[in-house]
Amino acid sequence: MQPGYAYLAIAIVAEVIATSALKASEGFSRVGPSVIVVLGYGTAFYFLSLVLRTVPVGVAYAVWSGVGVALIALIGWAALKQPLDAAALIGIALIVAGVLVIQLFSKSAAH
Repeated sequence: MQPGYAYLAIAIVAEVIATSALKASEGFSRVGPSVIVVLGYGTAFYFLSLVLRTVPVGVAYAVWSGVGVALIALIGWAALKQPLDAAALIGIALIVAGVLVIQLFSKSAAH
């Protein structure tokens, strides 16, 4: 794995942690979760900026946002007991499929 994609993985994990803490921050009224949100998003954007040194912005953002959306939806379902109906599951599957198509078949993706 090239460094750009390792940085992208870190950016995704940081963004997912920050977004997960966003609900717990209760509109930034709770200090602990609010600190996690700010640090998580700061970390995510820092590593995303490193990704853009070697990976095209469109590809990086598609992977970052797509994987992030899928993971957040799954965390919402598993940890927050937020239901996912058939349409949501199909949509998430399409997002994951799109990311896979970019990674496996696009000449735009830096490999």
